[in-house]
Amino acid sequence: MPELPEVETIRQGLAPWVTGRRIASVEVRHPRAVRRHTAGGAHFADVLAGRTVLDVRRRGKYLWLPLDSGDAVVGHLGMSGQLLLQPADAPDETHLRVRFRFADDGPQLRFVDQRTFGGLAVSEGGAELPSEIAHIARDPMDPLFSDTAFVTSLRRRRTEVKRALLDQTLISGVGNIYADEALWRARLHGARPTDALTRPAAQRLLGHVRDVLGEAIRSGGTSFDALYVNVNGESGYFERSLNVYGREGEPCRRCGAPIRREPFMNRSSYSCPRCQPRPRGSLRG
Repeated sequence: MPELPEVETIRQGLAPWVTGRRIASVEVRHPRAVRRHTAGGAHFADVLAGRTVLDVRRRGKYLWLPLDSGDAVVGHLGMSGQLLLQPADAPDETHLRVRFRFADDGPQLRFVDQRTFGGLAVSEGGAELPSEIAHIARDPMDPLFSDTAFVTSLRRRRTEVKRALLDQTLISGVGNIYADEALWRARLHGARPTDALTRPAAQRLLGHVRDVLGEAIRSGGTSFDALYVNVNGESGYFERSLNVYGREGEPCRRCGAPIRREPFMNRSSYSCPRCQPRPRGSLRG
């Protein structure tokens, strides 16, 4: 699933191409793509026709397009969603779900989603911050993110540190890949209790989270297959810089020990057994 670097890469790619453009029409080709818009696909298209896109913004893994009506288009990519900019005469993609045509007859905005887990919706009055995502915490790349508040909240939790990093009400945008990468850099096992972290250790971990996310954004995100691409259909290349994620059995780039994979919340965690020893008394899974 796309995480913050992938979604931010898409935001940066969309912004110069859709900001200031007036939507001429919207074509909903699959109702599931707008299932979160409870009024239905026809209403989704009607309320967007004639509206001008003012910006492209992000909160965690969500994007939204503020409109001159005061509303916003909110989007989540799910497992395989793509927001592509395509010439008007480009052939339709196999899994094209929603098409935005603009009044200038320039490049179209297309929502393509093979698995249809992602979706779009109109948030009434949501131009500044859609109410549907207001509960999501700021991410560490946000200028208004409070390091002090995060560290304090993290150390008050009674949970494991990786579970805390994936809690979107505590810190947003961090998913499985980048949590594992930051924990490796911090030399912490994901099962370390959060209330056992010292304040300096928590601050160092946050610094590593921010560094990993920043490096991934500069690399255009991480692409393991063709399902994640940027707005031009290009893959990200941060996969080349991964130190632990997906590297089971390969040598740790720091100490040479074979990277281990462990079950975690129906997914997998990757870590170095030597650099990131499992805390005593912790359980697997």
